Amino acid sequence: MSFKEDNIIQIKTFDFALKIIKFYTECKSQNEFILSKQILRSGTSIGANVEEAIAAQSKKDFISKLSIANKEARETRYWLKLYHYSNLVQIDIDSYLKDIEMIINILTKIIKTSSENL
Repeated sequence: MSFKEDNIIQIKTFDFALKIIKFYTECKSQNEFILSKQILRSGTSIGANVEEAIAAQSKKDFISKLSIANKEARETRYWLKLYHYSNLVQIDIDSYLKDIEMIINILTKIIKTSSENL
């Protein structure tokens, strides 16, 4: 897949989606089927909404799509925290939490800057 080299959020959300797919697969191998579907949906939709934002028809549309991506990222963080504290699976959640915090921070900054420049 080809990305603009300077679009860090596009690259990070795509890479995170790949990690979430692997996470989902590992959850299934540990017989955890309930929360894993939720995190698969929210964790992969972050990048999909970033892609939609890149093709936005206006600055308001761009902000709206990135805001949806940010909400999905926050939902994903919630599911990751549930995994962390519930011990449903034997997977180290720390790197996922670090990644999602970085994504949330980047998205929040882009949205804030774009809104100020509206």
